[in-house]
Amino acid sequence: MPLVIDNPSAESCSLPECIEALAETGFDAQDPASTANAALWLRRLANNRSFLGDLLVDRLTGAGDDALASGYGPQAIILSRPRTGRKNAAFLRAAIWPSPRDHVFQTSGAASFVYGAPHDHNFDFLTVGYCGPGYASDYYEYDYGAVAGYPHEEAGLSFIERSTLAPGKLMLYRRHLDVHSQLPPESLSVSINVMRLDPAQGWFDQHGFDLEAGTVARWLNPNAGEAFLRVAVASGSAAALDYAEWAGRHHPSERLRLASFDARADQCGDAAEADALWRAGELSGSRMVAGAAAARRAAL
Repeated sequence: MPLVIDNPSAESCSLPECIEALAETGFDAQDPASTANAALWLRRLANNRSFLGDLLVDRLTGAGDDALASGYGPQAIILSRPRTGRKNAAFLRAAIWPSPRDHVFQTSGAASFVYGAPHDHNFDFLTVGYCGPGYASDYYEYDYGAVAGYPHEEAGLSFIERSTLAPGKLMLYRRHLDVHSQLPPESLSVSINVMRLDPAQGWFDQHGFDLEAGTVARWLNPNAGEAFLRVAVASGSAAALDYAEWAGRHHPSERLRLASFDARADQCGDAAEADALWRAGELSGSRMVAGAAAARRAAL
């Protein structure tokens, strides 16, 4: 499960102070000193009990800086922008966790807030409970390197415990290791995160899991390249087909290799042609493609 960081500092800081400190030092979860420093500043910010309310009031009244309070999705507020070009660049965000009695939960549903959707992360991040009782999670761990990542593959999940991100609790979520299935809090809650910015993140898979079956359920991070490839092949372009054939054999991303087979399978004229294509996928040398290809052939 995520590592609980014991950092009892009673000092507090302003949001600009925290932003500046993280801009100078960054956040690298593989470096204990870097992690400890980022956790210290996150703790100090969490000890400031008024900064978030003040920022949101400024946002609501039009007095604040839109760049600091712009959000994405139904529950996240970006608190800082990463300083691009800096080593181990990081940024701050606040995450809002509504309870079942909140109107936004009742109108949008649990899935909008990732409740009951077990998943890992393809990035490291620090989190601290800021206000409210905090969401609970059923925590698991798994061996990312041992999993090819295709749907219905055995995931090898190991249950660790159920616990709550209570106010002041500070944790490090480790990419490709920690899995959690979140449960809504008893009342509206907020957490604050330090997020690592990694330019390669889009190529790292984030998985959703089926806990009952103990398997990988799906990928959670869409890749635009996969959609582009399928559209290009569907257009009938000879160059696109040539590229898809190359990608299926040689592309460094297994997701793109699998997408190349899916794109070509969509254009097959009959089941025999599709079976021959997926047979080639089984022999492609990619664990992900081979596993998915076996499932596709069985479905045929």
